[in-house]
Amino acid sequence: MATPRAVIFDLDGTLLDTLQDLGDSGNAVLEARGFPTHPIEAYRTFVGNGMMNLVRDIFPEGSRPEEGAETDQVLTEYRAAYGERWQNTTVPYPGVPELLDALAEAGIPIGVLSNKAHDFTVKCVDAFLPGWKWDVVLGARDGVAKKPDPAGAVEAASLLGLETTECCFIGDSDVDMMTAVNAGMLPVGVSWGFRSVEELRQAGAEVILETPADLPALVGIG
Repeated sequence: MATPRAVIFDLDGTLLDTLQDLGDSGNAVLEARGFPTHPIEAYRTFVGNGMMNLVRDIFPEGSRPEEGAETDQVLTEYRAAYGERWQNTTVPYPGVPELLDALAEAGIPIGVLSNKAHDFTVKCVDAFLPGWKWDVVLGARDGVAKKPDPAGAVEAASLLGLETTECCFIGDSDVDMMTAVNAGMLPVGVSWGFRSVEELRQAGAEVILETPADLPALVGIG
């Protein structure tokens, strides 16, 4: 594959360490409903498939909310809990600001594609990554299939005026790598996120970044 002309990032576990806030929000929902909570580390496997899946998966087998009104209610509760906690501990991963500076200096377009609800995706980018020009920011929206479906990645590339094959997709989960593969983007995994390097490789990662500083060379800068 030719050197990528644009970089599209996953958000949670890739650019931002959101685990504590996501986990605290899930535990608040469970506690309010009288269910046992999870260690924050357990949320590494709950996060990544969108809020709807998260609010079902955190409940014990046999007690998961049923599709429809019950799941919608729990999702409403989770959104309210996360709305109170999303800024408590979330920070960019070490090295991410310097990486974004390098990409900006080189004039390489950057974007975000997340399974986090679109409104929270935009809020997090604006709050925690405000110093850079984001060419596209897309979260989960009604009517658009979530990752690993390639729809969002194809849309992101189109908004950048590029073919998907001209973009790399950077992420920390199997969902991200499958998204890249399905869209025809270069699948690039990060070792510092929520999931294991083994999972990333098995899902199709062609490159594993050990630190954010490894990325510039991949796009021909630095």
